[in-house]
Amino acid sequence: MKKKLKKSQIERYSRQLVLKNIGAKGQEKILSAHILIVGVGGLGCPAAENLVRSGVGNIGLIDDDIVNLSNIHRQSLFNTNDTNKSKVIVAAKKLKAINPNVKITTYKKRLNKKNIGKIIKNYDLIIDGSDNFETKFLVNDNCLKYKKKLITGAISKFDGHVFTFNFKIKKTASLRDFYQEEEINDDILNCEFEGVLGTTATIIGAIQANEAIKMIIEIGQNLKNEILIIDLLNLNFRKVKFKKI
Repeated sequence: MKKKLKKSQIERYSRQLVLKNIGAKGQEKILSAHILIVGVGGLGCPAAENLVRSGVGNIGLIDDDIVNLSNIHRQSLFNTNDTNKSKVIVAAKKLKAINPNVKITTYKKRLNKKNIGKIIKNYDLIIDGSDNFETKFLVNDNCLKYKKKLITGAISKFDGHVFTFNFKIKKTASLRDFYQEEEINDDILNCEFEGVLGTTATIIGAIQANEAIKMIIEIGQNLKNEILIIDLLNLNFRKVKFKKI
């Protein structure tokens, strides 16, 4: 059910409301959206912040980790005083301060085969900001099973990848159609080994939020059966097609 705009919301979202592709009807869809963010890290933090600022009404945050000092250079919701605290708890507090009207649900746990079905059923769209292929494939497979919309991001060094999937549409390729078994190596997603520039995480997370808003309102083009590859060191942006196997 779409939520009608209040006077305070009209002021808060005024710069979005004037966009012809959004308007009042689009903003009402944003307010009614339910989005789950998997991983409150380099991608999840900017994605969550941008979605909260845009007015997404219901956001879930799932992560079992605590804030470490090494996280702060790229995980934009945390500061030095947050170290050793739960990521989801700290993030929820910061996000509510930005927009108190958004409902934030926290899951201080790791997503696994036993709990994923129960959790994702409450959301229209999933943003995957995880840093390992086991979780990415788990999210991918269950979004496919439950016909969810999914936006997957990955970062390493100066590079970022973004996928968007709408599994309600037939013949939609999935993450498994892109990654081959022999290519799978979690080291390429691990910032500890490969390193990453903080701005790379911020940019890719913001793109994930941008794609989520577009999918909610159903505007513009998405990355159906394509991957967006961004090389921020050399400012190269390209899209590569892949097929459903």
